[in-house]
Formats: sequence, structure tokens, C-alpha cells
Amino acid sequence: MKRSTLVISIILGIVFISTVIIVVAVILKPGKIITGDSGVIAFIPLSGLIAESKDASFFSSGAGITPTFVRHQLERANDDPRVGAIILKIDSPGGVVGASQEIAELVRDSEKPVIVFAGDIVASGAYYIASQADKIVAKPGSLIGSIGVIIKVADLSGLYAKLGIKVQTIKSGKNKDMTDRTLIPEERKKLQALSDETYRQFINDVAKGRKLSKNKVKELATGEVFSASRAKKLGLIDELGGYQAAVDVAADLANIEDPFVEEYRPPTFLDELFGGPGIQIRDLIRMQALGRDFLLLERIQNTYAAPQYRYYGGQ
Repeated sequence: MKRSTLVISIILGIVFISTVIIVVAVILKPGKIITGDSGVIAFIPLSGLIAESKDASFFSSGAGITPTFVRHQLERANDDPRVGAIILKIDSPGGVVGASQEIAELVRDSEKPVIVFAGDIVASGAYYIASQADKIVAKPGSLIGSIGVIIKVADLSGLYAKLGIKVQTIKSGKNKDMTDRTLIPEERKKLQALSDETYRQFINDVAKGRKLSKNKVKELATGEVFSASRAKKLGLIDELGGYQAAVDVAADLANIEDPFVEEYRPPTFLDELFGGPGIQIRDLIRMQALGRDFLLLERIQNTYAAPQYRYYGGQ
């Protein structure tokens, strides 16, 4: 059996087994039906990179966070008369600017109180989103902050040489290809101005959301992360604690005496395999046919060097 055929067979086998497991789980464990007025707290887990679409990241971990997914989940919670408050469990190093801003607006405009419960990390774009919530709860060791902007420009000359590719560029607009090679000083200045503008937007929105002065936020906007215990002292979060603390804060905001937490389904293994960020099934097949280097090159070329609200620590 050829290697590519074997890989595809293994993948299809995994898909079949996963489907059976999911079906059995649904049959054997039906969801609990709750009655009553506003006694439910909707718990929505969000993890991975923030991107405009699920196909936007090549090597990301987690299911990914997109405006479409968050919008659907928040609309579901806001439209459910049983739900009195919403907890967003966020574990993310951030991501692209536009998607982060769109999700932050969804959180800010929610009809019902939104509490962010921090996972291991709520950084950069993820903190941008969290700053618009009514309250932020985090475990003492969670990493919080990274208020800043980063632009990474890929110099592809080494990869082109490895693949034996010679590029001939025809352009209209002198800066049209500046994110595809080594930058000259004038081009670096332009990208720096773009970074500075999105940085100011970050500071302004955090100041509004957290009810802090712009000068205070600017002092904290060094791009570094803080432990949650330190972040609380700095005014970046509200409470220290775990899951129960987040539930208690949500119940208090919604005036719920005996809350029931209803966890909204996170993306499943099948969602991630077929539609989530990261290496998808079609990528695995194409990787076998074209080779990993060509697939990587294609992804890099399709990713414009734009400002990102993203923390790269440990990567």
C-alpha cells in the first residue's frame, strides 16, 4: 500500500470511530432541560488563535476563535429567556486585529452580563475581547495582558532558494511587494505607522472597557504578560479564582440564587478536522501530493503581513 493511501485510510478510520463515539454520547447522555426564569448561566469555551475564518491559521492549536462562532453562541444565549448571564472561558494568545475588535464589540453589546473566565492565557487580542466584558475572573497563575501590536514580515528568499523557485515581480505601486522580502527603511516606517495606529485603538478600547485612564493603560501596554495576581493589582482583571468563582460572579450580576450552568458545545474533533484552523484533512492529502514545503509556502503567501494583537511568548 502506498504511503499516501495508508495516511488517507488512517484518517478516514479516525473519522468513522469519532463519529460513532459522538453519536453514542448523544444517545446515552441527553442534555438536561431547565425551566424557570433566568436561572441558567451559559458557559461558552473559546480557545486557540483569533482569526476571521477557521482556515486562517496553519499551525495553531485549539479549535480557534472566530467572530461567526462567537456571534452565534452569544445570540443563542441572549435569545434564551432561561439564561441570565454568560461566561466566556477564554484560553488564547490573541490573533488578528479585525476579528479581535469584532468579537470585542459583540461582547460589549451583549444584552446579558458577560463574564470572562481566563484559562492559562488571555493575551493581546484575547485580552482586547476580555476588556469589554462586565467582569474578568482568572486563576492566580493565569497569564494576562500583552497589550501591544506585532507585525511579522516573512523574507521568503531562503525558502524560494530551497525549492528552486526564482521570482520575477511585475508591480504597479512601489510598495506592493514590500511584505514579501527584506524591508527597506521607508517601508519599515510605513508598517510602524500602521502598527502605532492599531496600538492606539487597543489602548483606547481597553481604557473604555476597564474604566481606566488612557495614560494608565499606556503604562501597562508594553506587550508583556502579567500573572493574574499582578493583573488584579493593576486593574486589568476583577477577581481571582477558579470555575466556581466565575459562576458566583455571574450569578451575582444576574441576581441568580441557585444557578445552573449550561455548557455550550465547543467545536468537536470533527469540526477541527474538517473546518478548524490548523492542518485540515484536505491539507494532509495535498501535503502528500505536493510536499510540506510547497504547502507551507502557499500558506505564507496567502497570509498578508498585517498587524496582530498576538502574544508569541514560548513559541
